[in-house]
Amino acid sequence: MDHSRLTGDFEDSALEFQRKILERSGLGDDTYVPEAMHHVPPRISMAAAREEAEQVMFGALDNLFANTSVNPKDIGILVVNCSLFNPTPSLSAMIVNKYKLRGNIRSYNLGGMGCSAGVIAVDLAKDMLLVHRKTYAVVVSTENITQNWYFGNNKAMLIPNCLFRVGGSAVLLSNKSSDKRRSKYRLSHVVRTHRGADDKAFRCVYQEEDDTGRTGVSLSKDLMAIAGETLKTNITTLGPLVLPISEQILFFTTLVVKKLFNGKVKPYIPDFKLAFEHFCIHAGGRAVIDELEKNLQLSPVHVEASRMTLHRFGNTSSSSIWYELAYIEAKGRMRRGNRVWQIAFGSGFKCNSAVWEALRNVKPSKNSPWEDCIDKYPVTLSY
Repeated sequence: MDHSRLTGDFEDSALEFQRKILERSGLGDDTYVPEAMHHVPPRISMAAAREEAEQVMFGALDNLFANTSVNPKDIGILVVNCSLFNPTPSLSAMIVNKYKLRGNIRSYNLGGMGCSAGVIAVDLAKDMLLVHRKTYAVVVSTENITQNWYFGNNKAMLIPNCLFRVGGSAVLLSNKSSDKRRSKYRLSHVVRTHRGADDKAFRCVYQEEDDTGRTGVSLSKDLMAIAGETLKTNITTLGPLVLPISEQILFFTTLVVKKLFNGKVKPYIPDFKLAFEHFCIHAGGRAVIDELEKNLQLSPVHVEASRMTLHRFGNTSSSSIWYELAYIEAKGRMRRGNRVWQIAFGSGFKCNSAVWEALRNVKPSKNSPWEDCIDKYPVTLSY
C-alpha cells in the first residue's frame, strides 16, 4: 500500500478500496510481488518481465530436475502456460534454451487461458503421452505480474492487484512403466468445461483498457454466479466418473424430476467427500473458496490447503493447485490410494478438474514451498 501511494497513480478512493479488499482477502504478509514492483516508481519493462519469468520457471525446474534426477535432455514434451505474458521467443523457448533441451522436443506455449490453464496443460501433456511412447512430459504453470499490474482507478480492475502474487510450478509426467514404482500419483480423469459461447461468461474476466487508456483485467460482478453455473456443468460430467452408484442415482433422479417440474425441485448436491479424500480448490480468492466449501458441503479441513495457500502465497493463478497439493504432502496426509480433486476456474469462462490417485504414501519433496513454514500452519484467519 505504501508503494502504491508513492507511485502517485492512484486516487485516495482507489487506495482505500484496495486497502479494504486486502484486509478481507485472506492473504497474509509473506506473499511475493516481483522485484520490479519494489522500485519507486515500479520498473515496468519487457526485461523486468522476462526476469520475473526466468526466476520463477527456472527455480521450479531446477528443483524438479534435482528431485527426480531426470536429465533435461530426456524430456520429450514441454507444455508451458502463462496467461498474460507471451513474449517472442516464447516462454517454452526460453526453457529450451536454458536447459539445452533436445531439438525434436514437442513444445507448446498456452496463453490467455486464465487460472485454469494448469489443468488444460496437464490434459494436453496427457494426450501427447498417449501418442508418444516411453518419454517424459514437463508442465510449467505460472503467471507474470510485472507488466500486468494495473495503475488506474477502475475498481473492477483493481481487485487483481490485491489478489495476484508471484508463483509457479513444474510437474513431471511419464508414460514409462519403469517409473511407476517411484511415481507419486496416477492421473485418473480430466474434465473440462468451457462457457465461452455465452457472452456474459466470456466477458466476466476481461483484459481491456479503462477510460484513461490504462490496461487491466476487469472482474465482473457476475463472476461468482457464472463460476457456480460452470461448476455445476463440470460436476455433472465428473460425477459419473468418480461417485458411488448410490450418489449417481440420487443426483440424476433429481435432475430428471427438476426438468419435469420446471425447476421447482431443489437440486441435489452429490457428496463428493465419498469420492475424494483431498480437495485442491484454486486459491482464486476468499470468495471462491467460501463458495465451493458451501456448495460442495465441505468441512474446514477439506479447504484448509486452499485457504493456507491463499494466505501464504496469494493467488498464484494456474499454479495454486500445486501449492495446495504440496501443502497436503507437507502435512503428511497423503496416503496410498487417496484420491485428489484439483479444480480451477479461469477466464473464458472455464472450470477444469483433474483427478489423481496416490500410488504410495507421499512425503513432501525436497525444497517444497512449505519447507520453511509448514509448522506455522494452519493459522487462524480473521476477516
